[in-house]
Amino acid sequence: MSDRGEEYFLSGTDISISSLPKVSLHDHLDGGLRAGTIVELSDAIGFDLPASTPDDLADWFETSAGSGSLVDYLKTFDVTIAVMQTREGLSRVAREFVQDLAADGVVYGEVRWAPEQHLASGLTLDQTVEAVQAGIEQGIDDARAEGRVIRVGQLITAMRHADRAMEIAELAVRHRDRGAVGFDIAGAELGFPAGNHRAAFDYLAQQYFPVTVHAGEADGLDSIRGALFDGRALRLGHGVRLAEDITIERQDDESTYVTLGGLSQWVKDREIALELSPSSNLQTGAIEKWGDDLSDHPFDLLYQLGFKVTVNTDNRLMSNTTISRELALLSDVFDYDLTDLETFQLNAAAATFLPLEDREELADVISEGFDEA
Repeated sequence: MSDRGEEYFLSGTDISISSLPKVSLHDHLDGGLRAGTIVELSDAIGFDLPASTPDDLADWFETSAGSGSLVDYLKTFDVTIAVMQTREGLSRVAREFVQDLAADGVVYGEVRWAPEQHLASGLTLDQTVEAVQAGIEQGIDDARAEGRVIRVGQLITAMRHADRAMEIAELAVRHRDRGAVGFDIAGAELGFPAGNHRAAFDYLAQQYFPVTVHAGEADGLDSIRGALFDGRALRLGHGVRLAEDITIERQDDESTYVTLGGLSQWVKDREIALELSPSSNLQTGAIEKWGDDLSDHPFDLLYQLGFKVTVNTDNRLMSNTTISRELALLSDVFDYDLTDLETFQLNAAAATFLPLEDREELADVISEGFDEA
């Protein structure tokens, strides 16, 4: 799948969402491949695919990922990771990843991926990071040649079910001046709390290296607590199940009372950004407590209550989506206008792992772009 296709518009207007400046905080490298690239790379290494054409393969990913289970959703990554085991494969995927972000109007992105999953062909951890960084820089140059400006940083990710978090944390810090901007843990959430990697998080805190943690997707409030207090997360990867800590009482047709629990109040008061991914949250069953339709997503509840919500894709290939598409879907369902969409982007800009001055400049770029819409 290439993200250079459909243009999306704000509901009821001729305003192109695709042309607006956007920020991407939660976007997995191994979930953002073009289907055609997978076919080509698979042919080169003799890897058998579940479908032989790019269109059929793209359909397979979207269907397989929509099972309602995070565990089943994650199985689709066996295919993408298989073609990302060489320096050439990693660099190509990273380059196209940036090209597709830029084509969708993203001006700043943070791409997360787990180097420990890309060692099967003999690369070292450092070599994988270098290969991805080379691809990112090529993609940035490609975008510049097309008149687009984009900046991209790596979120070096450890797999939460493995025991390499300290090694990966040290890898991230080692590359902090060569593309790495933050650290994450990902993978099966239930049963693998952030506290299992407390030593790595302690090290990162000592190194003043920022952290985001997947939490509140396949597990509930305890996982979020662990992300915040064991992981010292500055952002929550998804965090959608934080809504379980919010009580809504309707006294009559006109009166509704909302009470925040201690955890949700803390997240709101500290302005900890939620990396919400609407389509993905539906596919993985993260919002099954509230329903199985986008209108059931607690995104709007969290937004109306003043939480720092951001809009993300999670995995563009698996969800057949882009940032612009996610924004268009939300605007259709919740009747958001241009001001709302700008708020989501400013929230994301403020939550990036850039230095303060760069975050302020990014916010100015966003505001200027929305003013011109």
